[in-house]
This record gives sequence, C-alpha cells and structure tokens, in this order.
Amino acid sequence: MSSKGKVLVAMSGGIDSTVTALMLNEQGYEVIGITMKTWDYASSGGGHKETGCCNVDSFNDARMAAVQHGFPHYILDIREEFGGFVIENFVEEYLAGRTPNPCVMCNTHIKWSALLKRANALGCDYIATGHYGKIGKTEEGRYYLTKGVDETKDQSYVLWGLSQELLSRTLLPLGDYRKTEIRKMALDFGYPELAKKSESYEICFVPDNDYRGFLKRHVDGLEEKVEGGWFIDQEGKKLGKHKGYPFYTIGQRKGLEIALGKPAYVTAIDPDTNTVTLGEEKDLEAFEMTVAKMNWIKYAGVEAEGRDVIAKIRYRDKGALCKIFPTDDGKVKVRFYENVKGIAPGQSAVFYEGDDVIGGGIIQRDMPVQLNKAEVLVEVK
Repeated sequence: MSSKGKVLVAMSGGIDSTVTALMLNEQGYEVIGITMKTWDYASSGGGHKETGCCNVDSFNDARMAAVQHGFPHYILDIREEFGGFVIENFVEEYLAGRTPNPCVMCNTHIKWSALLKRANALGCDYIATGHYGKIGKTEEGRYYLTKGVDETKDQSYVLWGLSQELLSRTLLPLGDYRKTEIRKMALDFGYPELAKKSESYEICFVPDNDYRGFLKRHVDGLEEKVEGGWFIDQEGKKLGKHKGYPFYTIGQRKGLEIALGKPAYVTAIDPDTNTVTLGEEKDLEAFEMTVAKMNWIKYAGVEAEGRDVIAKIRYRDKGALCKIFPTDDGKVKVRFYENVKGIAPGQSAVFYEGDDVIGGGIIQRDMPVQLNKAEVLVEVK
C-alpha cells in the first residue's frame, strides 16, 4: 500500500475528475476510480438523448483512463437514492414556491455519503473529487472549505453542506490550480480530446434545463391543479392570469407572457394563493433575510453579538458584506450593509470569512425589507 494512503476518486469521465485521479495516482496514492450513475434520460420522459455526466460514453472514458494508468474502476448505481431524495426535493421545493439548488442537495446528502460508504467498504483512507476548492483545518481541529485558486471556477458555494466527518476524509487537489493548468495537464497525460472537452452547466436530470417541462412530466395533473392563478402587483392588484406558480422563479423577467408596458420581474411567489407578484427591478432588492438548516464549518456557530461576513446567495454571486446573528430557533438572521437583489427562498446562502467558508444554509421566505444605505448601516450597528 502507498505511504500516502488509499483514495477513492469520483470519476465522471470529464476533464476535472479524470485529471484528479491521474494526479493523485502520479503523486503516489493508491487510487480506485468510481463512477456514480445518478440518472438516465430514459427516465426523464423528455425524449432527449443522454448528455453530460450520466451517459455510457462518460462511463467508458472514466474506465479507459483507469485501465490505461493501472488502477481499478467501478460503476456505482445510486439512481434510487438520488431520485428518492434529490429529485423529490427538487419537485417539492418548486411546489412550495421556492427555488431549489439540486447540486447542493446531491453533494450534501447523496454523492459524498455514497462515496464514503464505498470508501469504507474498500478500505480507503480518503475520497477525492474534481471540485475546485480547498480544505483547511483550524487550530481547534475543525475542517473547513476555502476558495480555490481559480475563483472563476471555485465551487466552495455548492459544498457548504459537507459535514466535519466528510471534510476530514476529502481531498480536493484541483483547488491549487487554474482551469487552464488542468487542461494542460490533460494534454500532458495524453488526452487531447479531454483537454478540449466542453463543460455542461445543466442540471443532470433536467433535459435542456427545461425544469417546467420536467415538473409537468413528474407531477400528475400539475397544470390543471395550478392553472388560473393571478399575477399581482406590489399592492396586490390583479394584473392577469398566469400558468401556475411553480413555473416561475424569483427575479424572472423573460417568459412571463404578460404585457405591462414596462419590464416586469417576479418578486414573490405564494403557493397558498397561487399568486405571482410582479414589480420593477428595484422591487427585487432587500436588506435582510433568514437562513435555516445551517451547517457550520469553520466555527461551531455565530456569537450573539453577530459577526461580519460576506454572503453569497447564488453560485455566481460575487457576495455582499453583511452581519449575521443567531436566532432562538437555530436559524440565522442576515442583515446586509446595502440592499441586495434577488434573494430567492430555497436557494443556498453561504457565508465567507475572506476565502474561508464558515457555514451555509437555506434561504427562507421572508417579507422583503428595503432601506437606503444610510439606514441599513445604522440598523446593522
């Protein structure tokens, strides 16, 4: 056995996970590759061909790399667990008027758990993935995520839900490299086609990113149950009929199919009344939110007097300065120093101290509160 230990590497067949496995193999780890089948398009009902990570070509690419470099490779079918949690959660969140983040749910509850279970069965010391991020350890012994060197590819936002046990066993070797360097490594390893391989940003189980079509196919009679709801304005005045509240998301402007003589944005969704509130772009702004289902990483929690952090409320969000406070029911109250736009219930809020992730959770539905900059600064202090 290698002195560096035995590592189970999640291999999708893409460039990042393949280079991760080959890099660790070259560094002297005893590598075992595993490809997880989470979904197949035959189950989607959309009539689309398989694309992305869950297709035979990707499986073959992963296996080929393992064979060529002399380490074992397995395929793990986790479609049942994936569908029973990630997809059910995806549907339930939209039906509750929220906007889910299935990649976070998958990483937190399915992929890492499946990896760790199989790693233990195979006697592996570590698990590894091709995510761009790094893992650190505090003097108190807590493991935490920190941003990868290539901030344009950083994926720490989608990994906030990992437990201390999972973080303590995880290797993220790509965190120290830029994507351009990874493409060069793929060339150096002898995989020119892989180096040029494009990346998919689709949700793996939603063909063509058509989540509305997916919902219609997976919830019997959904259109009939939710049709006839009303678009309303900020004062509650009816503006016209919509196609059903689950088919809209906070911040949406295109595809509303209603003419108001000016740009309109979805600012709120109420599943109880099947109403979708429309407003101007400024109506998307708010200065506070509540976050639940917290997973604390770098610290065990937040002090009663609060802590200044940077909060990201979506994957590509640059982040905004805010102060977070604990609540009596285990949630976190977030107050921004300036109004932020597009706070969407159901999405993840991830809190950073510099480049380090201190924790994250799920944004709750609150009544938006807007203040001007001066008022917000007074309120936070």
